[in-house]
Amino acid sequence: MDYFNYENGELMVENVSLARIAAEVGAPAYVYSRAAFVGRLKAFEAAFADVDHLVCYSVKVNANLSLLRLAAAGGYGADIVSGGELFKALRADFRPERIVFSGVGKTAREMAEALEAGILMFNVESEEELEVLAKTAADKNKRARVALRVNPDVDPKTHPYIATGLSGSKFGISHKEAPAVYARAAASPALEAAGVACHIGSQLTDAAPFADAAARLRGLTENLRAAGVDLKYMDMGGGLGIAYREGETPPTPAEYAARIKNVVDGLGVKLILEPGRFVAGNSGVLLATVLYNKQNGAKRFVVTDCAMNDLIRPSLYGAWHDIVPVRKSGAPPATVDVVGPVCESGDFMGKDRPLQPLVAGDLLAVKGAGAYGFAMSSNYNARPRAVEVLVDGDNFKIIKPRETYEDLVRGE
Repeated sequence: MDYFNYENGELMVENVSLARIAAEVGAPAYVYSRAAFVGRLKAFEAAFADVDHLVCYSVKVNANLSLLRLAAAGGYGADIVSGGELFKALRADFRPERIVFSGVGKTAREMAEALEAGILMFNVESEEELEVLAKTAADKNKRARVALRVNPDVDPKTHPYIATGLSGSKFGISHKEAPAVYARAAASPALEAAGVACHIGSQLTDAAPFADAAARLRGLTENLRAAGVDLKYMDMGGGLGIAYREGETPPTPAEYAARIKNVVDGLGVKLILEPGRFVAGNSGVLLATVLYNKQNGAKRFVVTDCAMNDLIRPSLYGAWHDIVPVRKSGAPPATVDVVGPVCESGDFMGKDRPLQPLVAGDLLAVKGAGAYGFAMSSNYNARPRAVEVLVDGDNFKIIKPRETYEDLVRGE
């Protein structure tokens, strides 16, 4: 499922050269493979084909309308966390009854918009949120279908910024407190207590925490059913990791699915899965141009036109992204830091990387950039955001133009 390969020393995306794309649209540029994106959705779907389920693409990881439309056209659902994402999901033609609204801070306005749209379910994260949702639904003479996002207190063994299932997290409702909150939901005429949800974290590279969380949710579901709360859905969230470095072997969708299905077998719930990073992450690269070489003492730098405003993950998380030349020279590598032009010492794409000798104008590809790349980009240092490109076989098209200086001041 890797559509990023070298041919005669030149890095290709499907059948298109990254050098050709750079020549036509410039850099920085986010470049996505349609075949990779669709193929990973299909792999997730196939892994759960033998059980009742709904795969909901996690919009937050990459919300470009062209990619959203690929997911919607495939019959998948959408996992959203804001009113803006609801707007984009509907614009991309996701069916409302396949949209799940997650997130810890939904506003009454966002709830009302989702109720009007007729979404499948709200994943509620606090008692006060439940009260606001009940009032909002009653005011609109509607009934809101809800699942409580339960915090199972399972250690996902990932970066602390993206670990969301521990007891100290801002997310979810305590596993111990959940039965009382479910009783309140079941007693409200404006609410339908229909499911249970969790999301323990992102970039998980071991399937065991998923199985532990599913076991907690199964026990809770059985206890609630015994108390008269008939839950029909179990939302396991997303979080399946991808390989950012060579040699990393996170679980496959089939391995992940086997662990989940073994735990919930016979429970009679519809599983909701919310992959995002797995689908988009290794479906895209960030294309950068070398500007300068620089040496400070013993430290060597390659300065590019790609900065932390384009891809903040290395600065924010210390995240690793492989960085490779678009054209291989075969020359012996030297150890360098790959940095950008933003005025921050934290502005880097990678530190201590072995790269072939590079000169101004050479192209680099930052891999694994399809998820949380453009979505988290900004205009810091008054830098226009990058162009986005979608490759399909032998062809490519711009799916979001590069911002202009005028875009920087629009509305100000």
